[in-house]
Amino acid sequence: MKDPFINRKYILVLMIMLASLMLLARLFYIQVIDDSYRASAESNVLRFVTHYPARGLIYDRNGRLLVSNKAAYDVMVIPGQTTVLDTVEFCELAGITVESFRDRIRVARRYSRMAPSVFLKQISAETFGVLQEKMYRFPGFYVQTRTLREYAKPVAAHILGYVGEVDDNIVHSNPYYKPGDYIGITGIEKSYEEQLRGRKGVNIYLVDVHGRIKGSFRDGENDTVAFAGSDIVSTIDIDLQEYGELLMKNKSGSIVAIEPSTGEVLALVSSPGYDPSLLVGRVRSDNFRQLEQDTLKPLFNRALMASYPPGSTFKPVVGLIALQEKVITAGTGFGCSPGYLFVGCHSHPSPLNLADAIMHSCNSYFCQAFRRTLENGVYSSVSEAYERWRKYLTDFGFGNRLNTDFTNELPGFIPQSTYYDRYYGAGRWRALTVISLGIGQGEIGTTPLQMASMTAAIANRGYFYTPHIVRSAGDTGETPTQFTGRHMTGIDSTNFIPVIEGMDLVVSGGPGATARHIGIPGVTICGKTGTAENPHGKDHSVFIAFAPKESPRIAIAVYVENAGFGSTMAAPIASLMMEKYLTGKIHNRWREENILGLNLIAVEEER
Repeated sequence: MKDPFINRKYILVLMIMLASLMLLARLFYIQVIDDSYRASAESNVLRFVTHYPARGLIYDRNGRLLVSNKAAYDVMVIPGQTTVLDTVEFCELAGITVESFRDRIRVARRYSRMAPSVFLKQISAETFGVLQEKMYRFPGFYVQTRTLREYAKPVAAHILGYVGEVDDNIVHSNPYYKPGDYIGITGIEKSYEEQLRGRKGVNIYLVDVHGRIKGSFRDGENDTVAFAGSDIVSTIDIDLQEYGELLMKNKSGSIVAIEPSTGEVLALVSSPGYDPSLLVGRVRSDNFRQLEQDTLKPLFNRALMASYPPGSTFKPVVGLIALQEKVITAGTGFGCSPGYLFVGCHSHPSPLNLADAIMHSCNSYFCQAFRRTLENGVYSSVSEAYERWRKYLTDFGFGNRLNTDFTNELPGFIPQSTYYDRYYGAGRWRALTVISLGIGQGEIGTTPLQMASMTAAIANRGYFYTPHIVRSAGDTGETPTQFTGRHMTGIDSTNFIPVIEGMDLVVSGGPGATARHIGIPGVTICGKTGTAENPHGKDHSVFIAFAPKESPRIAIAVYVENAGFGSTMAAPIASLMMEKYLTGKIHNRWREENILGLNLIAVEEER
């Protein structure tokens, strides 16, 4: 009988032999067959060179190029591949100090010894040419081609936005981005980043110990091709945008112009602004710091982020809600003595119907219309009636973001009834407590974009489209679907007739009309002046309008900070903008020269 332990010994030996054969076969494959392992085991190393795609171009609505690309070059470093080199010579070629060289190497080593990182950003073409010839003498360094943005005109910075380097948070949250990559930070560049950025490609090279490329790894079978980003057609009319920025020079405020039939933003001006080319290239950091520290806040987008009381430009909506709630009719007359209780008013005929009240901007009329809306006996409480009134406002787009393709839009503020409950107690406040809301004052805060959208809704007799800044992205040429649906205001179209008639009279109504001096030959303008109270200084000048009266092509909101009455500054600017867009020229050169010659910023600074 055989010893069972002998059989086990043979089995164990056989298993050891099989394992050894497998190990030898694997070593043979690694060392002889698979060159990827040989590349790292020998003096050769792999270099992954990223090919950055050209970022998509941006055009205006008429096909004029706004944003293009220009070549730039980054010096890359792989610290683990650097050897003893002539640091002084390298620094002279690159235009940096030895101290800067050492600091940059330390940063690169902290990131990774074997992965490439940016050593020197955006060197000039001249520096690139000199370095490229001698780069073989500096192992571990190589030059990588990039693109930077280039602008056709020094305008529309808040619309177009800017591109900047990704931070650690982006790198950790999105695997597409690596340190040194660029991403849209604001404006169209941010909203449409995925379409504009394209897709990166990578070439893998075998590189010798001197950093010289010896050939493609595996004959390029692992390389990927870069795909350029999609082009963007914006909704902006660049001529109108440029003209608006010219009119707002030396003034603080904003202009928003919208095409009512589509919701396309024709112009969006925030003043003071800045030249978008300031935030491109190696000067970007210094320029950004200066802009950020500027007391005039040129980086702040007033059109989307500034919340103002709308003042008397709010009265058309107050009238529309009162009509819809059937607490007034178009012919309802209210007296003005002048004013209503503790709310004053200026001198004008009395009593007035709705259209005339809009023409004369009668505070008393809209205070009484607002009071009837909240204290009409239909609702169980003033609070309930107020929430119904507030619902109309949110249907117009107030108190919420409009969900545009702008990334930094703010919602403004329409207080809920609970807001007043906290201050006055539930059931202890009435319409008179909040009567200033009826004339666009008090706690209400609206953005210029919201006011322009409201004006477009009036021009359309009851609906509006979400304002947007891009007409199409990519090859389809189609507007994103979220911008093609109508938003209904909840107001019957027939109720807009007397309100629009009143807005027509604001410009064409003769003596007493608050903006009778801004007419355009051959064009019927429907507008409304406003003066927004400013607790920090002189009141803001506000004006909303659309034109022509029938089949409107432009709706506009203009805010000029610390400029007083709406008729004195905002209304003439709106008129010039509409005339420029509708006729292509300016007839009233005196009006234009007067606006261009005013420096309101200097006046405010003197105060």
